[in-house]
Amino acid sequence: MRWNVVRGGLVGAPPIVFLHGLGSSAATWAACMDALADEFEVLAVDLLGHGASPVPDDPAEYTREIALRDLDEVLAPLRAPVLVGHSLGGYLSLAHAITRPGVARAIVTLNTGPGFRDPAKREAWNERSQRNAHRFGVPPQVTNLNLQPDALVMDHLADIAVPTLLLVGSQDRPEYVGSGEYLVRKMPDARLVVIEGGEHSMHESSHAAEVASAIRAFLAALPAPD
Repeated sequence: MRWNVVRGGLVGAPPIVFLHGLGSSAATWAACMDALADEFEVLAVDLLGHGASPVPDDPAEYTREIALRDLDEVLAPLRAPVLVGHSLGGYLSLAHAITRPGVARAIVTLNTGPGFRDPAKREAWNERSQRNAHRFGVPPQVTNLNLQPDALVMDHLADIAVPTLLLVGSQDRPEYVGSGEYLVRKMPDARLVVIEGGEHSMHESSHAAEVASAIRAFLAALPAPD
C-alpha cells in the first residue's frame, strides 16, 4: 500500500475512511476522527504526494485512476466502508462510487464540486490548479491530482445510487455552495446540509463538532450494513 493511513476508533466497528483535499493531509481530519471514534473505526489517508505518503517525481503518477486504485487497496479489507471526502477528496469519493458501484456503504462530501462538462471551463480549472501549486504547498507534479481530464462525475451523477450527504459551509466560496445545490438536484439519494458559518476547511477546528454530528446523524439513519 502506497498511501500512509492513520487509524483510530474501534477496530471492527463500521469503518469511515476520510480523504483530504489538495495540499492537506490526514491530519486535517483529527478533530472529526476524535469525535467519531467512540462508535466507528476511523481511517484517514495521505494522498500521494501529501503527508507521509511517497512523493514520486513522475507527473503521470498523479491521476484520478491511479488514486482510485490506491484507494481500492485501503478499502479492500474493510466491510461496507463509508467515504468522507473534502474538496478533491469528495470528488474522488464520487468518482469511486461511479466506477466501483456497491463498494461504499455511503458517501459524505464537504465543499465538493463535480467538475466541469464544458471543456473550456475544465481547461481553465486545470491551468489554474497547476499555476497555483505553490499556494497549496505541494510540488508542481502533485497538482495533477486536481486536474479534470473529462466530465466523468458530472455525466454520471444520476448513477450514484449510494446514499450521500452533501455538507456545505455557508461561508465557503459561492461556487462550492452552488455545487452542493447542484449535486442534491442531480443525485438520486442525496441530502444537503449547510453548516452555518462554515468555511472551506470547516472540518478542521471551528465547525468540526457540527460536521461530525451531521455525519453521525446521517449514518444513524441508514440501514445497518449487511
